[in-house]
Amino acid sequence: MPHSRDNATKTISVMMLLTLAGKALGLYRDRLLAVSYSVGVEASAFFTASRIPRVFFDAVFASAITACFIPVFSEYLERKSREEAERFAGAFLTLMVLLTAGLTAAGMLAPQAFVALFADYSDPGTTALAVSLTRVMFPTVLFSGAAFSLVGILQAQDHFTAPALMSAASNLVIILYFLGLNSRLGIYGLAAAYLLGWLIQGVIQVPPLRRLGFRFRPSLEFRTAGMKKVVALMAPVMVSTWVQPITLAINSRFGSRLYGGAGVAAMEYSTNLYLVIAGTFILSVTNVIFPRLSRMTAGGREGDFRQTLRQTVHGSLFFVLPMGVGLAVVSRPLIELIYGGGEFDRFAADITSAALAWLSLGMAGYAVQNILSRAYFARQEGRAPLAAGLASIGVSAALCALLAGPLKVAGLAIASAVSSTVYALLLDLPLERRGEGVFSGGAAGDYVKMLLASLGMGAAAWGVLALAGPVLAGKAGLALSLGAAAAAGGAVYFLLTLALGLEEARIARDGIKQFLKRG
Repeated sequence: MPHSRDNATKTISVMMLLTLAGKALGLYRDRLLAVSYSVGVEASAFFTASRIPRVFFDAVFASAITACFIPVFSEYLERKSREEAERFAGAFLTLMVLLTAGLTAAGMLAPQAFVALFADYSDPGTTALAVSLTRVMFPTVLFSGAAFSLVGILQAQDHFTAPALMSAASNLVIILYFLGLNSRLGIYGLAAAYLLGWLIQGVIQVPPLRRLGFRFRPSLEFRTAGMKKVVALMAPVMVSTWVQPITLAINSRFGSRLYGGAGVAAMEYSTNLYLVIAGTFILSVTNVIFPRLSRMTAGGREGDFRQTLRQTVHGSLFFVLPMGVGLAVVSRPLIELIYGGGEFDRFAADITSAALAWLSLGMAGYAVQNILSRAYFARQEGRAPLAAGLASIGVSAALCALLAGPLKVAGLAIASAVSSTVYALLLDLPLERRGEGVFSGGAAGDYVKMLLASLGMGAAAWGVLALAGPVLAGKAGLALSLGAAAAAGGAVYFLLTLALGLEEARIARDGIKQFLKRG
């Protein structure tokens, strides 16, 4: 067991580093976009056009791949032959290509209807540009379907490197476009660069699949037991995974009515930065843990399943709670550092940092709902995520309608944070009754300790910023003050959690002692 845990820790660490590299490139990509287009008409139209195909893919197909395909494919590998598993994968890939190609054709033929669903711009020119860009970018759905299906096959067999490199590869393509061609080709060239990036995400999965001996054989055998199981799981799973993409779509529509449409860009920049920070850790964990939970379920290892789930939630919140508090504290200087300059002026920084500060308060909910939803999907259970997802979407829409007027982008961000938290709590309720929920086994006391330590960390970071801000100026000054705030906050959090007796802090302390002895 210790050896297995060490391997899992090592794998997650590697995935986090690779994911972090991709996210760092994504931040640089967004900075280049911000300084070139800020929160103006072209940025707002582009973000709407790029959001539409991603929401449809995330809501319809991503769930089928990550939550339905991987558990069933893992079951084939565990209980049947590899040949049968590959035949099932071939049929699933064929179905994904056909469905995503159909949706792509619909999107390219009638982009006006999709834009009207996602945005309500007062300026007809912004709407027209969004429609035109949507037509260009809709093949993203097709490329995403192929890429993520291949990722599912690799992750089910514990191969994570190529999937973790996807983001880095596509972001590098877009960065090269900004550095060499944006001044000549403009926003339409940027749309084409995004498409090329998504195509490359699928291409880089092919070499590792070949090394595993996988060969894609198109198949129309959609009536097999495996395909029937995937289809049966899809409906409830789809709704339960709609929370984030539909929340983002709701935010986009309400944001298009704020500041002459600039609310769309402000929410997009803040959400992207939020997901870089939250996603680097959370998605690295869930991408590694989910296939393992699926195999534990297939192998009937319920005890291992419960222990893995409990340890994952506890360890994740140890890191995520201070990350959320810290991000709220440093939101303004962080936005200035990453996006400030060029066309991205004080107004853009004001509305973007306000959104980021409130979004960050939902980070714990975002982490828990990602982990718990994977636990349900690994067991091929969809009813509880279905109910929780519907409730969460309703909360998001209601709060956006209530808060967007008086609080502007802050209201949209609060709606997102509350929606994620409600989703996590509703997912946890059935698990608590089984004795395997987030608060089971005396964990609630530990979470209170983590929260108190996080508030102490936030106070320390705020104090450092208050002292350093007036003294340090420019980008270098911002970087130094943020670094000092992070160091002070991290030290305070470690000392407080150690004093409060949290296991993760003790493990970190022992690791530091061993490292110093070796040195």
